[in-house]
Amino acid sequence: MNKLSIDIETYSECPISAGVYRYSSDPSFEVLLFAYSVDCGSVKVVDLKSGERIPPMVMRALNDPRVEKWAFNAQFERVCLSRFMRFPEGWFLWPEGWKCSMTWGATLGLPFSLKDMGAALGIEKRKLEEGKSLIARFCVPCRPTKKNGGRTRNLPEHDPEGWATFKEYNKRDVEAEMAIQERLSKFPVPGSLWKEYWACEEVNDLGVAIDPDLPGKCMEIDAFCREKALKELQTLTELANPNSVAQLKKWLLDNDVDAPSLGKKEVSGLLSDCGDETVRRVLELRQLTSKSSLKKYEAMRACACADGRVRGMFRFYGANRTGRFSSKFIQLQNLPQNHLPDLEQARALAIKGDVDALETLYGNVPDVLSQLVRTAFVPSEGHRFLVADYSAIEARVIAWLAGEKWRLELFGNDGDIYCASASRMFGVPVEKHGANSHLRQKGKIAELALGYGGSVGALTAMGALDLGLSEDELKPLVDAWRAANPAIVGYWWEVDACVRKAIKEGGPVYLGPLAFECRSKCLFITLPSGRKLAYPKPCVAEDGITYVGLTPAKKWGRIESYGPKFVENIVQATARDLLVNAILNLKGKGVCMHIHDEAVVDAAEDVRLEDVISAMESKPEWAEGLPLKAAGYECPFYKKD
Repeated sequence: MNKLSIDIETYSECPISAGVYRYSSDPSFEVLLFAYSVDCGSVKVVDLKSGERIPPMVMRALNDPRVEKWAFNAQFERVCLSRFMRFPEGWFLWPEGWKCSMTWGATLGLPFSLKDMGAALGIEKRKLEEGKSLIARFCVPCRPTKKNGGRTRNLPEHDPEGWATFKEYNKRDVEAEMAIQERLSKFPVPGSLWKEYWACEEVNDLGVAIDPDLPGKCMEIDAFCREKALKELQTLTELANPNSVAQLKKWLLDNDVDAPSLGKKEVSGLLSDCGDETVRRVLELRQLTSKSSLKKYEAMRACACADGRVRGMFRFYGANRTGRFSSKFIQLQNLPQNHLPDLEQARALAIKGDVDALETLYGNVPDVLSQLVRTAFVPSEGHRFLVADYSAIEARVIAWLAGEKWRLELFGNDGDIYCASASRMFGVPVEKHGANSHLRQKGKIAELALGYGGSVGALTAMGALDLGLSEDELKPLVDAWRAANPAIVGYWWEVDACVRKAIKEGGPVYLGPLAFECRSKCLFITLPSGRKLAYPKPCVAEDGITYVGLTPAKKWGRIESYGPKFVENIVQATARDLLVNAILNLKGKGVCMHIHDEAVVDAAEDVRLEDVISAMESKPEWAEGLPLKAAGYECPFYKKD
């Protein structure tokens, strides 16, 4: 046996929204059906619920890295089958040898669902339309009624015909997955990418510990403060439901405040212009009761396994345009910042449940609870966190690719890019805490907003006006930044020209370490690492370049693009390749999280911070000349240094 294609159907009282690791560790969990194909042969279905057994040779293959195990979203099958095989808590089938057809499709810019990917590829053997109703019938608890005799679960004997259709559905999924693999066979995934996938799965398997007390205590404090604030709001406004946006907007309008939105940014703006004490207090209370980041505490408790660890938070190739990771359940990519100087004290008071002390010392308790979200992640017993991240990684990569010499020299000398950028833009020396230091902020906002063709709109979206810049300053700021970075601006349009030429002529077209090629109705951009970005069904029209992909609305449709946007993809994808290289360098050291350009190591005593930083800065051969820089720190719980 060389290849095994698998699909399973399962039951659990735990919702799948808690993640497969928590879902499969629930005492009620069981595997119902196991469909498989050996070496692309006919698909067989093992009805485990009816007492059938998986053949011994198939069971042996599940943990044999020499046998390729294929599944759509293979993490689900691998983790669930680990539980089926009664692995101890925290132990799972070894990732090596498991391959994921969902990931394969993602490398080609295809949708993440089996149904949508099959539709995008025009595959006839799609999922049975009854799939959702069958899963709802057999895979989750049912509501007890008089009609069903008060039972809380549907078994095969309750609906033999439906169960037979469910088995056919299970079989059809494997057939659809195999058809997808056949259709994608022209574009094989390189072995190096599967090694990255396996390394990511090891991080998912390890997971990260959650403080046993902090999330629950923060939720209790938040509920207390929210109830208190709502009562005060009700007293001040005399509204039946002051938490209602519609009711509160009308109350504000009756008090001469026009509030089209009650979002955080808008309420802050209203507060800055408000002179009425009652209205001001109402707006402050609105801010206190609308914190959404505290929902992450709920997610932590819902997703934690029996050993207190949250697993499976990272989706490999979650952004199929660049191959960057995305996060699941707790959404690590948008964790609230922490700026409290005495974070440890605030954390201790929260765990103690001392609301009075929190209010006395900090005033805005919900904001404190929000800043403590990061600190709920803790190292294993006897370990500590070592956190390291790249310095200005995208700015360094784009300078390297575009050949912007002054920036490369600056990074090579560990200079401050915001000061240097402002200095070149305004023609005066700029020092962080010295001469013309007020210009550094303008340099920073320009650096963050303008690197990928952004203009006045990008500066506004980045918060330039909130930082004190006037509207009249924005266009001159764009012009100054572009004048200071001619190589980068030129690079946008060089990439644009290469993309257009490759689409029209096929290619390959070369630009430095990049290659652009169009074949089989797909544009490929080969990165310095050798990895390829894919843009299906590209087209050059009079008004620009388009390709087919997942739109911001998560629909499969045409997407418009142009040179600077392709440069953004290339730069972010290259930064991703550097982070993955660091994760591979740190293999076996305890990487438990990675957020953007940062790696978090759940470190034993023999792992040193300098070793982690060295692993981050250790460049692959393809990154010769790139001025890579990392810094790090040690902490007893996760935080921003």
